[in-house]
Amino acid sequence: MDELTIFPDGVRQVTCQDCLQASGENLDFQFSMAFQPIVDVVDKSIFAYEALVRGPNNEPAGSILSQIDDDNRYYFDQAARVTAIRLAAELGIPKPSRLSINFMPNAVYKPRACIRATIEAARHYHFDSNRIMFEVTEGEQVVDRNKLRSIFDEYREQGLIRAIDDYGEGFAGLNHLIELEPDVVKMDMNLIRDLNHQPAKRAAVRSTVVLCNEMNIDLIAEGVETIEESRCLSYLGVRLQQGYLFAKPGFETLPEPNFVIDD
Repeated sequence: MDELTIFPDGVRQVTCQDCLQASGENLDFQFSMAFQPIVDVVDKSIFAYEALVRGPNNEPAGSILSQIDDDNRYYFDQAARVTAIRLAAELGIPKPSRLSINFMPNAVYKPRACIRATIEAARHYHFDSNRIMFEVTEGEQVVDRNKLRSIFDEYREQGLIRAIDDYGEGFAGLNHLIELEPDVVKMDMNLIRDLNHQPAKRAAVRSTVVLCNEMNIDLIAEGVETIEESRCLSYLGVRLQQGYLFAKPGFETLPEPNFVIDD
């Protein structure tokens, strides 16, 4: 594979092959991924698997993310993307299910250059890039909204699926949705928790369903833990759901979801 510079001038440079290795040896720590399904409760299919950072022996994400700083953020973001693609290809995520990857917007210097290693990795591992969905990760405050818009625009140009995570929490509000025009919105789990007992939460979800339908956006409820929550979401029109009710994340495996919703 041809060598490709993926860092801008003035920043330590690596090659595309470095990123394709992506096992963590070029960082001061190693990491891997767990996968959790996002399901369609209506037709009982798998919409996507989300790749979740874990330590090399299934340590929690915090043990890895706590080691990210300004010096390694870019390389970790690139390596995490390629690691997720490599494992997804090896495990054989069935078509047309998507692969959902969290990304760090503050790690992206130049959108076009930064996405090239991801596209190369998809080609290298024979994974269709149009099945890759990028979520704006919930753990990082966006400091430049115009830059994030340029990232989303570039990803759309490359045929990638763009998602806003944690909608309704922190920066991920209505203005953000209108500015970015994502393909997918994931509602924050705090909005989902016990919504079957809280009319205000149900009203918020109902209005989000209407808005996303009008904007042709796929809507996902994350953090679903009870049958009552899931049934309430289904009643409100949210068919894409994710959470422990269906499956816990599987370390380097693709767990089969438990479809618990009665017809």
